[in-house]
Amino acid sequence: MQSVADTTPVWPFLAYGGIVLILVSIILGLSYVLGQRHKERATGEAYESGIISTGSARLRFPSQFYLIAMLFVIFDIETVLIISWAIAYQEVGWAGFLGVSIFIFILLAVLIYEWRNGALDFGPDGNKILRAYKKRQKNTTGYGNDYTNITTQQPGSYVTPES
Repeated sequence: MQSVADTTPVWPFLAYGGIVLILVSIILGLSYVLGQRHKERATGEAYESGIISTGSARLRFPSQFYLIAMLFVIFDIETVLIISWAIAYQEVGWAGFLGVSIFIFILLAVLIYEWRNGALDFGPDGNKILRAYKKRQKNTTGYGNDYTNITTQQPGSYVTPES
């Protein structure tokens, strides 16, 4: 009996590889011949496609971003486990259903716990913003303008430049 390696011809793979190398060489050669040649101040910059950067690209992210990323990964893994149960639900029967039900209950309890502890809150609290807005509304005078202390100049009292 012959093996697969003996019956499979190699020349189509070699021809395909040769055609790929020729096409890549042609494309790179054309871009070198037809491309623009300029050397500006920001051409060598590796960031923002040659645009001069205005600041540091190394910004610090708040720890909440990493917390949300970890929660996302954890809930993704749990989703994979639930989907695998859904695929095999006939084999595992009621015992599997009970196990997944307990698992989902624990997930919901953890989600509620994280929500109440503020792990899912980003930015300022909405209630604080609303209180500050209402306080600002209460302190404003309403219909009058705030320019009552500005004095106007009398006609003829303008300062003229000396000639």
